[in-house]
Amino acid sequence: MTTHYTQPASHGLTVADAMEPYEYQIADDITVDRANEIFRGAHVAYLLVRDHNGRCEGLVTRIGLDPFLTRSWYAERTALRDTAHQQGPFAWPGMALGLAALAMRIKSLTIWPVIDDDGYLLGILTADRVAGLTGRQPLGRPA
Repeated sequence: MTTHYTQPASHGLTVADAMEPYEYQIADDITVDRANEIFRGAHVAYLLVRDHNGRCEGLVTRIGLDPFLTRSWYAERTALRDTAHQQGPFAWPGMALGLAALAMRIKSLTIWPVIDDDGYLLGILTADRVAGLTGRQPLGRPA
């Protein structure tokens, strides 16, 4: 059996070519209860979390907060930094898009923060955007 490798359509593209801006960031010391209010008000699926220095710390989803919201006293006292949420390493702008696509598939990521050399958020990389540029289907979708 012979296997042939074909060069992906993303040859030469980097994460910088595919990343998108994202506005919704919250501090890691925000309580779960307050983050839940932001989710409801902003109508977004995820929020990017930054540390006390403003650097990207991770990404939290509304579904990820559900275990903490079952008891109001727990949600009122638990900071986001104390929850289980997506954390680094993150993508960087000069990373090859094909490599980023592979990393996202391996880590089962649909959203991946893109940071600069100092850890500050530059944007996000989405599985849909990567699929559009590389020709590969995003996670959870049939080819």
